[in-house]
Amino acid sequence: MRAQVLTAAGRPLAVAELPAPHPGPLLIAVRACAVCRTDLHVVDGELPDPKLPLVPGHEIIGIVVEKGESVDRFALGDRVGVPWLGWTCGVCEYCRSGRENLCARARFTGYQIDGGYAKLTVADRRYCFAIDGRYGDVEAAPLMCAGLIGYRTLRMAGDARLIGIYGFGAAAHIVAQVIRHQGRRLFAFTRPGDVAAQDFARSLGPEWAGGSDEQPPEPLDAALIFAPVGTLVPAALVATKKGGTVVSGGIHMSDIPSFPYRILWEERVLRSVANLTRRDAEEFLALAPEAGIRTETVTYPLAGANQALADLRNGALQGAAVLIP
Repeated sequence: MRAQVLTAAGRPLAVAELPAPHPGPLLIAVRACAVCRTDLHVVDGELPDPKLPLVPGHEIIGIVVEKGESVDRFALGDRVGVPWLGWTCGVCEYCRSGRENLCARARFTGYQIDGGYAKLTVADRRYCFAIDGRYGDVEAAPLMCAGLIGYRTLRMAGDARLIGIYGFGAAAHIVAQVIRHQGRRLFAFTRPGDVAAQDFARSLGPEWAGGSDEQPPEPLDAALIFAPVGTLVPAALVATKKGGTVVSGGIHMSDIPSFPYRILWEERVLRSVANLTRRDAEEFLALAPEAGIRTETVTYPLAGANQALADLRNGALQGAAVLIP
């Protein structure tokens, strides 16, 4: 089986021929795997202690080609999506209360479980999801993390009417469409001077787009931060009105600088998002086709995984990179 493998943090991925994985719960032939910023954090060593050697990738679309004996979900030939959260214990207080995203024993696809930068992968049937036929494989792949994490981040903002998005990449370009579908207002913030990103953001319907160093035309009800840049936290707090919410949607962020209490005061809320739940996936994957959500993608062959990661690292992408095995 051809795969791209991480052998040590900070090294380029290496092409490898691996034995075909044991079926386990579900054996899946990978049709497409999107490239996520979390993959960069794993490859660059910003997330500690990955399984090594590791096949990265957790935005997987594939076909079920083999099943374990006890698997009572999905049939051979079904098309499924596999997200970042790959396994939970099912018995801890978090799992029992619908907060499985916080399970202390959770394992993650493309981090502790080999992922989708390969021809085949194995997944737990509990954390696989049917993919609507209105989406092609490439188009659907970014929904499995950029879409899911964006949706959960938006959920954490409650019923905010005017929302600012900081960092207009893969997650932002999907959740922006959800925001507009729900009839909310949207402002977009990009790296200062990034005219191309601002033009891309404007194509998705915000009322205003500008640099993250600018103040919006009016205060925000909520801010969603997708760029892994700690300095955006105080900037977003300053841009948010009394009682507003700032939500950080990333798994990793550079250090947040100290800031005066007065910009948090007046009952502003600062919170993070960790992973996803099955409820998030079920809700979002039902919503996406009904809302007409479309993904902007750039495709690469599996052999081009390092180039895709470099393009993401360097901010050379609009939308999401997707590998085709």
